Amino acid sequence: MKRFLLLTVLVSVLASCSAKKQIESAISNGNYDEAISEALRKLENNKDKNRKQDYIVMLEEAYYKVLDEDLNDLAHLKKDGNPEQFKTIYTIYLDLEERQNAIKRVLPLKINGKTLDLDFNDYSSEIIDYRYKTSDYLLSQGITLLDSGDKFNARKAYSIFSYIEEINPNFEDTRNLINEAHLKGMDYVHVSIQNQTHQIIPQQLEAELLDFNTYGLNQFWTTYHANANNSIDYDFAMQLQLKQINVSPERISERQILRQKQIVDGWEYQLDRNGNVKKDSLGNDIKIDKIITVKARFTEVLQTKSTQVIADVVYTDLKQNQTIDTFSIDSGFIFENSFGIYKGDKRALVKDDLNLLNQRQLHFPSDEQMVFDSGEDLKLKLKDIMGSYHIRRS
Repeated sequence: MKRFLLLTVLVSVLASCSAKKQIESAISNGNYDEAISEALRKLENNKDKNRKQDYIVMLEEAYYKVLDEDLNDLAHLKKDGNPEQFKTIYTIYLDLEERQNAIKRVLPLKINGKTLDLDFNDYSSEIIDYRYKTSDYLLSQGITLLDSGDKFNARKAYSIFSYIEEINPNFEDTRNLINEAHLKGMDYVHVSIQNQTHQIIPQQLEAELLDFNTYGLNQFWTTYHANANNSIDYDFAMQLQLKQINVSPERISERQILRQKQIVDGWEYQLDRNGNVKKDSLGNDIKIDKIITVKARFTEVLQTKSTQVIADVVYTDLKQNQTIDTFSIDSGFIFENSFGIYKGDKRALVKDDLNLLNQRQLHFPSDEQMVFDSGEDLKLKLKDIMGSYHIRRS
């Protein structure tokens, strides 16, 4: 028990030394907030213990060093007077307040019996002042970008307006500007199917492929339309070009297996050498299992038919009238059905044979049905392309 306690104390001491070295290293390298966070973590529990004194000393040192650094940065930035720096100034004031609040949560702290008295300031006025200065300056930037008529600028404006909404909710009608920027930054893609196979494809297949409600696509800056909207000036076209449809013949293959098994088929009396029935110790007739060999010829029948659809997905920049990307799709569907028949004694069959006996021969699907069934795989591959592809401009 003593050895266990000594080991526990040793582990605790080593962990404490490691934490102190980590904080000291952070202070030496100018990572003051990292040092403060680690010191606060160590002071969450048992902060009045003597072994915690070093953490309080290091917390004080890191706090005054980062405070001095932040105040110097603020003085330089304000003196520069560049509105581009409003956001940076605002962020520094937020950091000053957040750091103070984090430290206040572990107060009071004592060093050598004396209460630690850190210099705290009220930054609320400065935070409000620079929140509005930042919002006003960024709003002007965002509106300029939005009015440029460029989609990428509209997306930048969206980010700017979203930031303003985050720090200053609905400042100068920001929410409507966010929606406007989203609409102006959207890429609209018209999707169509072109049948180049010289074969008739099922209308239902075309409808399924163009039903984007079932695709679950969620691209923030891209909207796909199967039915063109005359009020929209489309940016891109995505065309599914069906190149080739191959349907195999209907095939039936058979595999015959001879089954043979020894089974118990009733019983019979056990006879001695003279042909008399043997008796047990109680005088009863002795009976034994009657073993016979049973045979059956089992035939496994496999029905197969397959289809293959080869297609290209072609993205076109409608503004430049230029193909920007092409993807090939090889999709297919296999119809497969197995069943079994036998001749002979059914008792010779194994479990798998019996399962196949419960299956029945099916009618082969039509070529049209096969092509339609392959559409599910085709749709999954098309969805994968649309979901992962990010349209690039020429």
